[in-house]
Amino acid sequence: MAKPGLRKIYRYSESFRLSAVKLSFMPDVTVQSVATALDIHPFMLSRWRKEYREMAMRKKVPVDEETANQLRELKQIKRDYARLQEEHELLKKAIRFSSEQKAKSLSLLKPRAKGIGSK
Repeated sequence: MAKPGLRKIYRYSESFRLSAVKLSFMPDVTVQSVATALDIHPFMLSRWRKEYREMAMRKKVPVDEETANQLRELKQIKRDYARLQEEHELLKKAIRFSSEQKAKSLSLLKPRAKGIGSK
């Protein structure tokens, strides 16, 4: 955390801020501990994290057309796979239901055996 006394105004480079944000997103690491280690105020680091989440600090990586087409195709395949999984689950439920209904109807059709003492 910043030391008390006169306020100093620092301008941190983009790479420093990005490194600080990435450190703070590591598992089992708190914003407070990263801020203390880097001698910055925790609120500033929290603000940088928010900016990062809002993609203000992220840089867009240019993607060639072939890679973009492959990504679109992969997304479509994932959607289709999810739909097929849902259909499969639905069919399993339908088979289970019809099997139960068939078992019930067969048990109703079987003649009941007359037990001892019945007329």
